[in-house]
Amino acid sequence: MRLLNLLLSGSIVLAVTLSAFESPKKEKKLVKVWETDSTLRVPESVLYDPKGKVLYVANIVGKSDSLDGDGFISKVSLDGKIENLKWTTGLNAPKGMGIYKNRLYVTDVYRLIAINLSNGQAEQTWDATDKKAFLNDVTIDKDGTVYVSDSRNSKIYRLKDSKWEIWMDGGELNNPNGLLAVGTKKMMIGSTKIGALQSIDVETKAITKLADGMGNTDGIVAVGKDFIVSDWSGRLFYITADGQKQLMLDSRPEKMNTADIEYVPGKKMIVVPTFFKNKLVAYRVE
Repeated sequence: MRLLNLLLSGSIVLAVTLSAFESPKKEKKLVKVWETDSTLRVPESVLYDPKGKVLYVANIVGKSDSLDGDGFISKVSLDGKIENLKWTTGLNAPKGMGIYKNRLYVTDVYRLIAINLSNGQAEQTWDATDKKAFLNDVTIDKDGTVYVSDSRNSKIYRLKDSKWEIWMDGGELNNPNGLLAVGTKKMMIGSTKIGALQSIDVETKAITKLADGMGNTDGIVAVGKDFIVSDWSGRLFYITADGQKQLMLDSRPEKMNTADIEYVPGKKMIVVPTFFKNKLVAYRVE
C-alpha cells in the first residue's frame, strides 16, 4: 500500500513536471503568396479597403520630403494585380493612409489630405503648424478621430470633430512613425528613435513600452490581440500581447525594405511595400 502511494505520488509529480515544460506558443511563419510587377514608384504605405475589397498604395516617387507634385495613389487587387496605377495624382510624397466612411486620409509631407473614395478627388486639407513637419502615418479610431504622426518633430496631430490640433508633443514619443488605434482608448506607436512598440492611454496620455530592439519601426498592424511591426530596413516582427517578440522576416540581405505594412484578416495575409524595389509582396501568416 505504501509502495502504491509512492508510485501514485510520483506519477502526480511527473504529470506536473511535464505540464510545466510544455512547448511554448508555436512560432509564426510567412509563406509568400504573390508580388506585383515593379511599376509602382517608391511604395511607402499600403491600406486595405474592406468595402471596396482593394488595396490602396501610396507612392512617394521622389524624395520623402519633396514638394514636387509627382506622388500618387494606386489601386491593387487582393491577388496582386495593379488595377489603376495612378488613381489619384498631384500629391508630393504621400505616406500613411486611413479610411473613414467615404474618405481616404493620407499624409503628404506637411499636410493631411482627405480624398473622396468615389472619384479620387481631394476634398479638404489640413496643414501642420510647422512647415518643416514630416507627417508620416495615419490611424483612425472607430468614432472617426484621425491621428497623424510627425516623425521629425516627435508630435502626434489629431483631427476630432473638425478640430485639427497637436494632440501630443514630447521627447517621450521618440520620433513616432507607425500608429494604430486599438478601440478608442488605446493607441500603439512605433517609436523609431528607440526601435520600440509602445502603447498610449488615450485618456491619460501615459506611455508604456511593449517591445523594443526593432530598428527603424514603421508599420503596425493588429493580428487578433497581437501585432506585426515592420522595421523599414527590411524586417518584420511578430509581437504578442504580452510583449514576446519573434523575427518573422529579414530581407536586408536582398536590400528589400519593409515599409508601412497592411494585414488582410480574411486571408491572413500581410502585404509589404518594398520602397526602393517598387513592388508589393504578400505573405500568408501561418
